[in-house]
Amino acid sequence: MARQSKVYTGIGFALGSAALFGVSTPMAKLLLGGISPWLMAGLLYLGAGFGLAMVRLLSRWRGKPAAEAPLKAVDLGWLAIIVLFGGVAGPLLLMLGLVGTPASTAALLLNLEGLATLAIAWLVYRENVDLRVGIGAAAILLGAIILSWQTGVGQAGYGALAIASACLFWGIDNNLTRKLSASDPEQIAMIKGLVAGAVNLLIGLLWRQDALPTIGPLLVAMIVGFLGYGVSLVLFIHALRHLGSARTGAYFSTAPFIGAVVAVTIFRDAVSLQLGLAGLLMAIGLYLHLAERHEHEHHHDAMLHEHAHVHDAHHQHVHESGDPAGEPHVHVHRHFATVHRHPHYPDIHHRHGHGSG
Repeated sequence: MARQSKVYTGIGFALGSAALFGVSTPMAKLLLGGISPWLMAGLLYLGAGFGLAMVRLLSRWRGKPAAEAPLKAVDLGWLAIIVLFGGVAGPLLLMLGLVGTPASTAALLLNLEGLATLAIAWLVYRENVDLRVGIGAAAILLGAIILSWQTGVGQAGYGALAIASACLFWGIDNNLTRKLSASDPEQIAMIKGLVAGAVNLLIGLLWRQDALPTIGPLLVAMIVGFLGYGVSLVLFIHALRHLGSARTGAYFSTAPFIGAVVAVTIFRDAVSLQLGLAGLLMAIGLYLHLAERHEHEHHHDAMLHEHAHVHDAHHQHVHESGDPAGEPHVHVHRHFATVHRHPHYPDIHHRHGHGSG
């Protein structure tokens, strides 16, 4: 029961992340009328970074102890790649794509992020993907093809290509972030936001000579960034910890539907036959992902690591004299090799291979 509760907690994190990101896409489209794509990408991530920095400072000021494992020097190389792909290139490509693409179409095209995340997790990291999940991925891809066909060629077609490229970069980002998912999600998202946001903002101001927006749109963009990219990313990393890359990506695929509904409401986008058919295919694909149940006898290797945890079935260890009291808590702890069976996802304790059975 406790194990199933952790799965539901991970699902809640993933769906919360999706909701915040889904709403941010049509909001960004609305702001792009007065802010250049480069500056918008920078402001969104700076808003995420500054907002999370303020949250951390407030927590420290109130004397709240650290409840997560900090990043280590060995993590910085991976973090730099994550910032480049997910913080600099991904949002810029999305903003460029939003300029020439209807907001509802752009929102649904973001389903490709979950598909890219799943494909990389399966092909590169060998996360298990069963037939149900594979058919669901095919349905999502077919829906994306229909949406791209709808936009045709020209500026709208290039916009769809830019959004698809953003999804690929975010798929790489999501899988690399899995390597850091045991560390402090707020710290990861804060650094990513501050560094990536500063890079895109400086490029827009110094190289492209774009003009900063007035204070109103600037603050709105940063608030959208704080919620849609900062808080959303923190929740996403928590979900990665519980569910692994492929399943988190599948649940995160609810974001485009949320964004499409908001876009149709705000922009009065026409609900065409292509949009409806693509949405139906993507919804079928998402349902197949959500209905998956993965259970088999599996082996845990002995390991030593550090992350926030409670003393559940996977954390039955003896505390040393300096270890913290209360739960959840953070300290270096050892897992002994064991074999057992229960429903599970490829979280930080279940990244194992699968035999032919």
